[in-house]
Amino acid sequence: MTENGKLNGKIGIITGATSGIGLAIARELAQAGAKVYVAGRSAERADAAAEKLKGEGLSAASVVFNMREPGDVIAAIARIADDEGALNIMVNNAGLSFPGSILDGEPDHWREMYETNCVGLLAGCKGAVHAMRKTKSAGHVVNISSIAGRSETAGVYGSTKSAVNQICSTLRKELENDPIRVVNIMPGAVITNFGRNFPPEMVKGLMAAGGVGQEFEPGDTLGEEDLAKVQTAQKQAFASAEDIGRAVRYVVEQPTELNISEMVVRPQIALQF
Repeated sequence: MTENGKLNGKIGIITGATSGIGLAIARELAQAGAKVYVAGRSAERADAAAEKLKGEGLSAASVVFNMREPGDVIAAIARIADDEGALNIMVNNAGLSFPGSILDGEPDHWREMYETNCVGLLAGCKGAVHAMRKTKSAGHVVNISSIAGRSETAGVYGSTKSAVNQICSTLRKELENDPIRVVNIMPGAVITNFGRNFPPEMVKGLMAAGGVGQEFEPGDTLGEEDLAKVQTAQKQAFASAEDIGRAVRYVVEQPTELNISEMVVRPQIALQF
């Protein structure tokens, strides 16, 4: 059920929203009254996430596209805006990381990170702005970056997020005369399945601290209950997906005359990876 209705009548698209931070953002915006489009690469997972929100009494639908296909991203955004007659919120959340040193890295992994984290995000920004202008919608473009973008030790992933920070700054200047605000949100360490490509020893240690005893191999994912156990056990060092969701909800509930340019959202302890 909606809680305060501040986003009643608003239309939002959230990429990478089938789980984790994206799903938490979608839920927060829908609870405030928005109709949210849950975007993902898998139709099965996107449909399941949208149905989960609808089962909670929220307004949600699914949309499928691959962030590594910019034309598909832009076209999907345009279709939604045309169908709804508006687009007020675009959250570019989809992203991935392959941790490790530059010297030990794989070029295919570098390419996948840049195509998803940067080129896909650029497509989301462009598609959203054109859709907002066409439908004469005031709104927000929210880009989920990372404090890794300010780190000298975050490898190629950090460099993609540094690029996102620059994209946000440049786009914000381009849109100063539009009723469209660009918000850069930089999470710190968050417990989600984003860590599925992290070193298994690190993930297993976190699981053990949370009392989760299942086997883990790179690429595996944990259920929501297990993720919650790990986050609760490590809450001083890891934020939750819901923390980021609340931050996004706060900024998009503000009038477009107010420019909240960026926000760092991290747990009490700042971990370095």
